[in-house]
Amino acid sequence: MTEKIQIEHLTLQYADGAESLRDISLNVRENAITVLFGPAGGGKSSLLRCLNRLNDLADVKTVSGKILLDGENILDPQTDVIALRRKVGMVFARPVVLPFSIYGNLTYGLEVMGEKRKLRLDEAVERSLRQAALWDEVKERLDDPAIALSGGQQQRLCLARALALEPEVILLDEPTSGLDPISTGKVEASLQELKKNYTILLAPHSVQQAARVADYAAFFLQGELVEFGEGKTLFTTPRQKRTEDYVTGRFG
Repeated sequence: MTEKIQIEHLTLQYADGAESLRDISLNVRENAITVLFGPAGGGKSSLLRCLNRLNDLADVKTVSGKILLDGENILDPQTDVIALRRKVGMVFARPVVLPFSIYGNLTYGLEVMGEKRKLRLDEAVERSLRQAALWDEVKERLDDPAIALSGGQQQRLCLARALALEPEVILLDEPTSGLDPISTGKVEASLQELKKNYTILLAPHSVQQAARVADYAAFFLQGELVEFGEGKTLFTTPRQKRTEDYVTGRFG
């Protein structure tokens, strides 16, 4: 399996002195779900935000190392950040829908980039909603306000909005933390289908979810990458005692 992202000796320190990532080296495989898990404050979200340069908007004191996406270092100052964020989409823990219709939420990004063809927009809306397992629920109400959707539907709409731009990588930061079990199941099922065409990195809200969806898993603790490996191995026979203690509930 091909490596889509290569992270080499990545260190990140915020201006308030909090060091979020310490010398992280990690290879992310293409067409797989890589789960980043561990206690709060371990650096998972910081790492996700580095992958599409959202940390540029935070008060970062120092960042060093490399993040190679298809062999190109995205931390290079010359990187086209707008193009990067189209290639690397992100879905956050809390769904944030735009004050438009369901249809308008999905076409907004494409229209900003200059796409005006109605047929092309219609195709993107249907494709992304199907990929997010939402099409059958909303196909008759695309002109309704997005805010009228349930929380679970809004979260899948945010996933569809990212997919409408046809990224290559999808980052998900606790995407089901506020959802009921049925909605959570729909999102997880969508991810299993999506990995056939996308590279997915997920910071889940529980160890149980991490174990369910991970092809590969990375355990983070206080900014350190403690262990990385295949999901089925790491959650059953971890090599590191700290990983075993966390997975079995001894702390965290």
